[in-house]
Amino acid sequence: MKRPSKRRVIWIIAGCAVAVAAIWGYRTYQSGGDGQVQYQTAAVTRGDLAAQVTASGTLSPLVTVQVGSQVSGRIQALHVDFNSRVEKGQVIAKIDPQLFESDVAKARANLTAGRAQVTRAEAELAQARRNHERTSALASKKLVAQADADTALAAFQTAEAGVAAAKASLSQTRAALEQAEINLAYTTIVSPINGIVITRSVDVGQTVAASLQAPTLFSIAEDLAKMEVHTSVAESDVGRLAPGIEVEFTVDAYPSEKFHASVKEVRYSPTTVQNVVTYDAVVAVDNSDLKLRPGMTADVTFLTDKREQALMVPNAALRFRPPPEVLAQIGWKPPEAGGANGPGRAGGGGSTRERRARAGAEASAGRAADGAPAAAGQVPVTGEARGGPTGLRERGGGRSGGDRANRRLVWKMGPNGLPQPAMVQIGISDGRMTEIVKGVAEGETILVGVVGAPTAPAEQSPGGPGGAGRGGRRGGARIF
Repeated sequence: MKRPSKRRVIWIIAGCAVAVAAIWGYRTYQSGGDGQVQYQTAAVTRGDLAAQVTASGTLSPLVTVQVGSQVSGRIQALHVDFNSRVEKGQVIAKIDPQLFESDVAKARANLTAGRAQVTRAEAELAQARRNHERTSALASKKLVAQADADTALAAFQTAEAGVAAAKASLSQTRAALEQAEINLAYTTIVSPINGIVITRSVDVGQTVAASLQAPTLFSIAEDLAKMEVHTSVAESDVGRLAPGIEVEFTVDAYPSEKFHASVKEVRYSPTTVQNVVTYDAVVAVDNSDLKLRPGMTADVTFLTDKREQALMVPNAALRFRPPPEVLAQIGWKPPEAGGANGPGRAGGGGSTRERRARAGAEASAGRAADGAPAAAGQVPVTGEARGGPTGLRERGGGRSGGDRANRRLVWKMGPNGLPQPAMVQIGISDGRMTEIVKGVAEGETILVGVVGAPTAPAEQSPGGPGGAGRGGRRGGARIF
């Protein structure tokens, strides 16, 4: 039997050593190294904070006019092109006027004929008037029969009607001439506003037909120095917007540059797409340097509120809860069900079970603050944890529902090295940091995570954005 080579034996021994080291490292990691839970911490700091609402929209000019043709014909000349600056009344295109000029000449001839008809009718009226007057005088002296007098009167009245008809016909021919002249004038296309040509839809020699609707020849933007962004804001955020709110936005053409604007109006008309309701928030934009172009997509940020030098903590501190074994060590036993306003809720994330777990932690904090018996080694609730939401409900306290909704539970490191709860009142948030109105002081250390803690069951771990509170490990640390 062939004996294994020395090199193979060395490789086998090395593999076993690596496996043993991996198992030892894994168990050390699971047990927290030296058996002590290692916490990730963050300091309570001060800084500028801004609450934001994000949306996207499309840039458009304030006024865009579609210039069309009211008559049909062949395009004879174009005097402007894309990006041409035009002034009100400037000729921008010409339609072949030959057919319309012939219509004007025909209408003028009809007008001349109509005037001649009026002159003839007036002459006949004068003759009929004289015959009527002469016959009436003779009839009064019984020199002619009464029938002749009646015939002369009828001829006179007929002549009067003939003059009226001739004048009406003259008015019709005059109106036809005016219409022909207007149609001739429409062959000259002029700009209705001062602006810039952004689109041109025809070429020289092309025939346009204005039978049912006026064909569009040009689109002219009135003033590109002033533009608008029409954004779609979700119904959950529209209540935070109002005219005059400061806005920042970016476009893909200038990704590193932020443009500043303000809200012009928030329109009441809703838009529903797949049961999602949005509202149009119109943003007024100053485009004096003409960098922005119509149709660009803007990523808009509405600065709904801001604080200067606000006391703030990371959002992870509001979601953090110590591992179950630590809670058991300090005698913290959350009830199976809790209120709707969980202490670790940041922005309303997490499932129903997770929110109940967070609410249970808050309820326990309130009961401990109210003087409930504490288990051996339990750290009493300090600071703003006293009078928490549960305690307030039990006492029938006078705080409003808004105050209870803005209260959260955070954890500090106690003097005995164990986590210590503190109830805080929060303010605005930018999605990463949250303002603390009261409950902790600047410079205090807040717990935000645990390093090397055993994985807790999902139902015991408070939820958070991206599932950070579900016992998942990120870079050797678990964020609760």
